[in-house]
Amino acid sequence: MSSLVSRRSLLTGLSLIGVSTISACAQFPKQSLSVASPLNPAPLEPTLEKAPIEVAAPEARVSPDYASMYSAVEDGGHSLPAIPFSKVDGRFLRQIVDDPTGEQPGTIVVNTTDKHLYWVLKDGKAMRYGVGLGRQGYSWKGRAIVQWKRKWPTWTPPSAMIRRDPKLEKWRQGMQPGISNPLGSRALYIFKDGVDTLYRIHGSPDWKSIGKSASSGCVRMFNQDVMDLYERVPGKTPLLVI
Repeated sequence: MSSLVSRRSLLTGLSLIGVSTISACAQFPKQSLSVASPLNPAPLEPTLEKAPIEVAAPEARVSPDYASMYSAVEDGGHSLPAIPFSKVDGRFLRQIVDDPTGEQPGTIVVNTTDKHLYWVLKDGKAMRYGVGLGRQGYSWKGRAIVQWKRKWPTWTPPSAMIRRDPKLEKWRQGMQPGISNPLGSRALYIFKDGVDTLYRIHGSPDWKSIGKSASSGCVRMFNQDVMDLYERVPGKTPLLVI
């Protein structure tokens, strides 16, 4: 599929299915969300209702300052290394592009074919990010919303994943947040009709996986990119996965 996808091609042929029955890249702890995890991760943040953050599109094309975008970051007591962006295919680096989605400003669109995530801006523009996709990233398509956000999330491998790889048993109750955590520095939790889809948009410690398919996981982003997206996304942000 070309990355310049028309509105019609986005909205036709979608198969809106319910909660995926296969393993997902993360699960909530077994206890209520209002109860702190034994690992004491940062609390879940419900995305508050507010107007989408408006980002003015530039009047002229300006070369992105990738050295700043992908520099090393100190955040939440964690030290994220710089991304060697010169080794990354330029298609998967953060940049403002002409919007190919036709969706309303303030919408997230994940194109699983081209491995791009779009944050739709005004004036026919969109912020485009590269993503990597695992099996779970291909398992769900349709419309939903961003229900929760979390900084430095705990990763809890699903039971099906543990059965495939018994070495993950030690993380059954959750893996401590950190730079090696598979969910990275931020996670967005996707719900449809009030039900968790088990679909996540999250950071990844493996920068080489962006733009590629992996054995497991949902929608992976560079940690620096998911942190940028996290700050843009307001409450109940609509999501379209195609």
